[in-house]
Amino acid sequence: MTGADRVTLFLCGDVMTGRGLDQALPFHCDPVLYEDYVKDARDYVRLAERTNGRFYRPLGFAEVWGEALAELDRARPALRLVNFETSVTTSPDYWGEKGIHYRMHPGNIPVLTAAGIGCCSLANNHVVDWGYAGLLETLDALATAGIKGVGAGRNLLEARAPAKFPLLPERRILVFAVGAWTSGIPFDWAATKDKPGVDLLPDLSVATADLLAERIGSSRRPGDLVVLSIHWGPNWRFEVSNDEQDFAHRLIDSGAIDVLHGHSSHHVKGVEVYRGKLVLYGCGDFLDDYEGIGGHESFRGDLGLVYLPSFEANGELASLELVPTTVRRFQVRRADPEGAAWLQETLQREGRRFGTSAWLDGEGRLRLRWG
Repeated sequence: MTGADRVTLFLCGDVMTGRGLDQALPFHCDPVLYEDYVKDARDYVRLAERTNGRFYRPLGFAEVWGEALAELDRARPALRLVNFETSVTTSPDYWGEKGIHYRMHPGNIPVLTAAGIGCCSLANNHVVDWGYAGLLETLDALATAGIKGVGAGRNLLEARAPAKFPLLPERRILVFAVGAWTSGIPFDWAATKDKPGVDLLPDLSVATADLLAERIGSSRRPGDLVVLSIHWGPNWRFEVSNDEQDFAHRLIDSGAIDVLHGHSSHHVKGVEVYRGKLVLYGCGDFLDDYEGIGGHESFRGDLGLVYLPSFEANGELASLELVPTTVRRFQVRRADPEGAAWLQETLQREGRRFGTSAWLDGEGRLRLRWG
């Protein structure tokens, strides 16, 4: 197998460009919020400035990605996939049963194209924050920008449809996205044959895994690289449940998927390579407006990773490079040496169960070891 046969992807955790970030970008939604303590989205801008210093506004669309862009240009991934946890809408109809709501003005959609994002996983607990009208506006905004959204749609058939990206010769990347109720997705958000919503799993049982594997397998062709992006599990917990691990293994054993791209935890979790296939149980946060928000410091939610896995033609993992990041003044920066060391130690500790470890190279990037 030659290097030319390998495919590199960019994966990351939560990209949350609503609320405070929306107020720092060129276009703004009404800043009104319905949270218990914060009623104005601009307060998150002020909190970030109080924590890390004032910054010029509006931020440029590429500017928020900061130093991550150089890493992406260097790696030249075939696809850039993010968990996009924001409704792109000016809808005023917030979901009253939820306490936190994210929305970004449609005029700010170039914040995604500026980073070359090709696919957004939408099966999460924020995409319907501003009602079904907000979801439909999100789908239209992404489509107009040439970005494929997966895991949510105008009906269940659309929510379940994979995003397809051609590779040469005659190969494809397929991306599916699903959400689990354990991540806080309201059951009412589940898409049906005649209602918009997300592709929401009823549970993580063997039966559900088998049905999902059958559905994915019906779309798969020889040579395809198949990614399942899944929003699952509670916030602020390093532990990977047996149900989560069994679910991932079942999908790989069936031959349905090559990569599991997990998110929801708000912090980096352990990495497994099972039968040669990559399982990212939790990719943490990548871009958000959390600067200065206290609590859960031991999980270091301020640190993230650029995940750059490369795959052989048979879908097995060839290498995984991880670039430590943080967010300062609403811009992605390379993490400092202390932050990079903390991420290495965390991947070491959490990967012990899975037989994986990480080492820091001479340029401040992490490399995964397994097997």
